[in-house]
Amino acid sequence: MGQPLRILTIIGARPQIIKAAAISHAIRTGFQDRIRETLLHTGQHYDANMSQVFFDELGIPRADITLGVGSASHGVQTARMIEGVERVLQADEHDVVLLYGDTNSTLAGAVAAAKLHVPVAHVEAGLRSFNKAMPEEINRIVCDHCSTWLFCPTATAVANLRREGFNMDTTRAPTADRPHVVESGDVMYDNSMRFAELATARSTVLQDQGLAPEGFILATVHRDHNTDDPVRINAIFSALLGLWRDHGLPVVLPVHPRTGKMMEQLLEPPLRDAVARNAGLHLLPPVGFLDMIALERAAKLVVTDSGGVQKEAYFFGKPVVVLRPETEWVELVERGQAVLADADQGRIASAAMSFLRDGVPRCPPIFGDGQAAQAICAALLRTF
Repeated sequence: MGQPLRILTIIGARPQIIKAAAISHAIRTGFQDRIRETLLHTGQHYDANMSQVFFDELGIPRADITLGVGSASHGVQTARMIEGVERVLQADEHDVVLLYGDTNSTLAGAVAAAKLHVPVAHVEAGLRSFNKAMPEEINRIVCDHCSTWLFCPTATAVANLRREGFNMDTTRAPTADRPHVVESGDVMYDNSMRFAELATARSTVLQDQGLAPEGFILATVHRDHNTDDPVRINAIFSALLGLWRDHGLPVVLPVHPRTGKMMEQLLEPPLRDAVARNAGLHLLPPVGFLDMIALERAAKLVVTDSGGVQKEAYFFGKPVVVLRPETEWVELVERGQAVLADADQGRIASAAMSFLRDGVPRCPPIFGDGQAAQAICAALLRTF
C-alpha cells in the first residue's frame, strides 16, 4: 500500500466545524488506512460556545494546528489567516487542502493553497446568492475558481458552475485549470441524519426552556448585513416581538456574540427594553449542534438569515422565513418551503402567517442520500 492521501482540513467557524465532522467520521470509519487528515483551526470563531463545544459534542478530534486569529476586519483577519496557512503548507507536505463553505477561513485557505500550487477541494461548491455585496458570495466564488475539486451539494449548484463556464468533463485528471465538478450531496444532511436521534436522547434544551414540540418559533440572526445596520436590526427584532404578540408562540433566539453586541449598541432603547422584558422572547446563549437540531425538529416555524439553518429546517420539514433578500439555497424557495422576507416587518409577518395557517409543502430529498462524506473521500482517492 502506498502513502496515505494527506489532507489539510481548514475550519474556523461554527458551520465548518459541524461539516468537518461528517468527513472526519468517514475517514475514521472507512478510509483510515488511505487518508491522513490534519485539522487546522484558524480561530475565526474563538468563543468556546461557538467553537470548542462542537468539537466535544460531535466527537471531532482536537485541532492539530490552531492559528488563533480571532476577530478583526475582513482584510486584517483574512490576511492573518493567509499568512498562517501559508506557513503551515510550507512547513509540511499536503496533497489536498479541504475547505468548507464561504467564510474568511475558506477564502484564506483557497488563496494560500492556490498560490503554493497545493490542490484545493471545496465542499459546498457552486452555491450562489447572486449578491456580491455579501462577503460570503465573494468568498465562495473565489474559492470555487481556485479549486481542483468542486463538491456540489445539489444539482442547482452544478448548474451554477456550468453557467460560469466550468467544464463538466471528469474523464481527465483534475487540475486547477480543469477542475472536477462532482454532485456529492450535502455533508450537513449526513450529519443531521446521523445526529438527529442522538439529539433526542441527549438534548434537554426543550425541557430547560419549557418548550412544547410545535409550540414555538425558532429564530437566528447573525449576518453582519442584518446585525450592523440599525434600520435592519430594529426592524427584525420588532418583527420577532410581533410574531409572539400575533400568534402567542414563544420566539426562541440563540444569540450570536456579534448579535448580542449590536443589540446593545443599535436597538432603540424602548425596543431593547421590550426585548429584554418580554417573556415570549427566549434569548439563549449560543447552543451546541445537538441542541440546535432539537430546536429545529421541534419548532413550528424557523426565522433565520443563516444558510445552514435554512437547510437543516428543510431536512426536518419545517417552513422558513428568510431574513435576506436572496438565498444561495434557491431550491427551498422554489419548492415553497422558504420565503424571502428580507428585513421587512410586513413581509416577515405575512410569510409567518401563511406558514402557520397553511403548513409547509412536502420537502422531497434534494441533498443526496446521507453519504456525501463517503462520496467526497472516494472521489479524492480516485485521483491519487
